[in-house]
Amino acid sequence: MKTLKYKFLTLTMLLGLAAFCTSCLDDLDTLPIDKTELVDETVFGKDLGAYKSSLAKIYAGYAISGNEGGDGESDVAGVDGGSQASFLRALWNLQQLPTDEAHCCWNDVGIDRFNYLNWNSGNVFIKGIYYRLYYQVNLANEFLRETSDAKLSERGVDSNVKAEITIYRADARFLRALAYYYLLDMFRNVPFVTEESKIGKDAAQQIMAKDLFDYIEKELIECEADLTSPFVGYDSKNYGRATKAAAWSLLSRLYLNAETYIGTAKYTESITYSNKVLSVGYELESVYEDMFKADNGNSREMIFPIRYEGENTQTWGGMTFLLCSTVPSSLQESINTQGAWQGNRARVSLQNIFKKENSFDTDARYSMLKPELSENIDILDPAKYKDGIPVVKYSNMNKNGSKPASNIAYTDFPLFRLGEIYLNYAEAVLRGGTGGSSATALTLINDLRKRAYKNSTAATLAGKDLTLDFILDERSRELFFEAQRRTDLVRFKKLTTNSYIWQWKGGSFNGNSVDDKFNVYPIPADDIGSNPNLSQYPGY
Repeated sequence: MKTLKYKFLTLTMLLGLAAFCTSCLDDLDTLPIDKTELVDETVFGKDLGAYKSSLAKIYAGYAISGNEGGDGESDVAGVDGGSQASFLRALWNLQQLPTDEAHCCWNDVGIDRFNYLNWNSGNVFIKGIYYRLYYQVNLANEFLRETSDAKLSERGVDSNVKAEITIYRADARFLRALAYYYLLDMFRNVPFVTEESKIGKDAAQQIMAKDLFDYIEKELIECEADLTSPFVGYDSKNYGRATKAAAWSLLSRLYLNAETYIGTAKYTESITYSNKVLSVGYELESVYEDMFKADNGNSREMIFPIRYEGENTQTWGGMTFLLCSTVPSSLQESINTQGAWQGNRARVSLQNIFKKENSFDTDARYSMLKPELSENIDILDPAKYKDGIPVVKYSNMNKNGSKPASNIAYTDFPLFRLGEIYLNYAEAVLRGGTGGSSATALTLINDLRKRAYKNSTAATLAGKDLTLDFILDERSRELFFEAQRRTDLVRFKKLTTNSYIWQWKGGSFNGNSVDDKFNVYPIPADDIGSNPNLSQYPGY
């Protein structure tokens, strides 16, 4: 069995915890851990070894797709491990391709449906993220079952080991809450299982969005006390682990979207948790581009990454996908990648968001768009990879221009970084949340802009110009291709409506509105068919 170094832990993967989905049809009926495939109880003993390995598997599930070479022995059966069951690649596809930022020209069955906001419940890419997230949920559930006080006492685990396992349990609860957050964001009303659920053939019950929101909130608040304290910059022991600041960041994002998810505004709460993050001492990376390079683990802006370590976390999903899928062949060597696939492009609407700034060409963020390397900046032919704008946001080069150990991805993905928290704070203030101030919101946004414009006076924004429309655009300029755009457009009521149109939205070159059902993804048809407790999202 391959030895995987998921940076903060070195482990030999446990076969039982890896051999989790025997079929997609029955996954959630069986919750979907199968006891016959788990390692024997005696693997969990008195020392930390097996507990550490089991926790590391949960973390690794967000980075890679399987146990053999990253995508081999895929965790999730019935979908491709690299292109469909990889968390980061699947998340990016579903969060970027239906928006004004990205377009995919490949002909994989179902991928073009995202370009046009015209998918159905049989789409294999939707199925991939859905089952990946439940894989994560159920790994966490099983870990929590095996680390209960009763189980640890039965094994004679001493108090020092128990104390460390208490922290591990908080990690697992955060990672489960993270998976449930994405299920809430993308699917709303979903099957619900915890460590208290009985393993067997009973179909999972469906939880409504409001109750799932409350559960995620409760889990994050409760586990915060036992999570590792925040640290700024690289920490060889803890970097890559969930910290209290990671929980605060997820709460900031959860509350910012509460009105969308449950119809109740919670902007004050979003400000509260943004303030907690702001109080720690994180700092913006001084050069914007450096936030996305191979040694970005050293960044004082990074709050919670998905970590990559070259061949030890090799996968065709994850950061390899983000590094290779947008880069033109002429730039492959300059960013030290394994390939230049050129399948994903930026839409001209992303360029137009930068053009709203009078000096857009001096914005360091815009320099990552390469329109000069495009045959047509408009996507005239949706299947032509040289239409649209190449984007080189991520690089597998170090900040000083040196190369890491190989051209396999070392760049970590910033799932939460300080720049987002600045934007969350400002938006929540503009939406009427209390506990913050307009002056601080303006300062934070201007700090982002000063970095982007390299301290040029063109960065300075006047208070009267800090509006919600500006925030939506600034979120795109700051966070483009970071797997957040779909959520932002839904929150601003722009994804499906005719208030904002871009090329190929709705399936026509000039774009048109679509049914509001496309604000939410459908539960995969096979799970609806196998679980009588589930009701499909209206319209599908």
